[in-house]
Amino acid sequence: MITGNTELDRLAEDLTAVIDGVAGTFGTSAERTVDGELDCDPTQPGRLFCRQYGLRVDDASDAVRKLVDVVLPMLEGQGWRTRDRSNPRELIAQFSRDGADFNVHVSRVGDGVAIVGSTACVPVP
Repeated sequence: MITGNTELDRLAEDLTAVIDGVAGTFGTSAERTVDGELDCDPTQPGRLFCRQYGLRVDDASDAVRKLVDVVLPMLEGQGWRTRDRSNPRELIAQFSRDGADFNVHVSRVGDGVAIVGSTACVPVP
């Protein structure tokens, strides 16, 4: 883990709180899928890092309705910009704000919801 990078730490803390809050909208059975730092640029390893944090919620009844009726207005009210990245298999909303972004994936079949985030790349001193 990279230490002493306060910009990355702040982004990671903010993004983790938002993702946990969104996951709570879909239920309490969130399972962490990824939590850590990744190299952003394979051409210059060790110089730029981002932090990823992801959750999967398996028991999410009415997930599409919750995404559209609850999550979208809540995050847009907090200043997040939304893009629709949906495809035939899943409804995908991409949220961006202040150098951080994350996606919410809702399966069009079944109840699964995956929420994955990634902070912006920041230089390592």
